[in-house]
Amino acid sequence: METAQSVRKAFDLTGRVALVTGAGSGIGRTTAEVLAGAGATVVCADINSATASDTAAAILGQGGRAESAELNVAARGAAETLVQNIAARHGGLHIMCNIAGIMIDSTIIDVDPDEFDRIVAVNLKGVLYGCQAAGKVMVDQRGGSIINMTSAAVLSPAPGIGPYAICKAGVAQLTKSMAVEVGKHGVRVNSVAPGFVPTNMTARYYTNPDGSVNEEAKAATLAPMAKFAPLRRVGETSEIAFAVLYLASDASSYVTGQLLSPNGGTSMSY
Repeated sequence: METAQSVRKAFDLTGRVALVTGAGSGIGRTTAEVLAGAGATVVCADINSATASDTAAAILGQGGRAESAELNVAARGAAETLVQNIAARHGGLHIMCNIAGIMIDSTIIDVDPDEFDRIVAVNLKGVLYGCQAAGKVMVDQRGGSIINMTSAAVLSPAPGIGPYAICKAGVAQLTKSMAVEVGKHGVRVNSVAPGFVPTNMTARYYTNPDGSVNEEAKAATLAPMAKFAPLRRVGETSEIAFAVLYLASDASSYVTGQLLSPNGGTSMSY
């Protein structure tokens, strides 16, 4: 019989170590906060060391366990070095969240080759490097959960973000392929595909040149996104982070190779 205690225990991450990339802002930051709230020791990694430190400090200020690290996910060997360092200091790595990402606005036919190389380096290769680094540790320790951030753009193509969607589709397939390879070692690999969520990435549509928010443009951007969703609203970073928590925890112990898409119903699939 399941009890209140067993239900809480299923989501409890006490004693586990998590690495979150892109933790300096947006979905990455909220994910770090949620995992820490569930009891994990969270390494908040970001290419911007200052924002990573801010996230870790906020968690520590709430009584959680966290530390920060500077990480360029596109740099070959960087994730490997960080993961090995974490495993050596903490005795392992139990949760890996590959969330860091960038966006470029371009059609497929007009995408600049250098810009395409840049987005592939971060959004696809960066996830690959994170998966490889964490996977090696988790296979050796016979357990762990890897969560990769993809996008609902994989499920519902939209004009102008094709290069981004291509990378995210690659992440979705990377997730499935790796899940098949490491499952026998007790390692689970899943992906989360958010719908439209206001973050620094989506704010490019309504940010003034001086960095301030254009409230009129923001309303004009969010209104059609909300109307398109059956729930008639856009998402919040916490709603994505709690999906990550589910996949990181024992509550999802029989789940691997899956794509979980909190998108307000904008895309539905079997």
